[in-house]
Amino acid sequence: MLVVLRSWGTGVVVLAAGVVLAVITWAGGSPGGAVTQLVLFAALAAAFSPLAFPRSISAAGAAKAGKPIIYWRPGCQYCLRMRFVLLGAARRASWVNIWTDPEAAAAVRAVADGNETVPTVVLDGESRVNPGPGWVRERLTGRSG
Repeated sequence: MLVVLRSWGTGVVVLAAGVVLAVITWAGGSPGGAVTQLVLFAALAAAFSPLAFPRSISAAGAAKAGKPIIYWRPGCQYCLRMRFVLLGAARRASWVNIWTDPEAAAAVRAVADGNETVPTVVLDGESRVNPGPGWVRERLTGRSG
């Protein structure tokens, strides 16, 4: 339960802030501005929620899938950045949440000097801790940009 709350916590706080701001703006006589703010905050909330990532699978499932593996955790700004840079290419990799899979957390610690630094990417049997999103995109798509 704590992991679920931690996963959605930032998104819920952002959405709540957006609702409060929209109500204040609406009460101030600007319904159009209120709707715009609410839409913006809803988009930000979705970006900070687990919705911004492909469905997470277990480390064992990722190994079986045979795709590159991206270890991540909710709330990680670098993981979010990776997801946005990858856009549609993100589904070409298996995403493994280290907060819900102890085996995944151990795999990350094994290559990150005992730390749980994410994103950690495994491509072609090589692990990279916090690689540049452009580098990952190039390898997933076979092209840059």
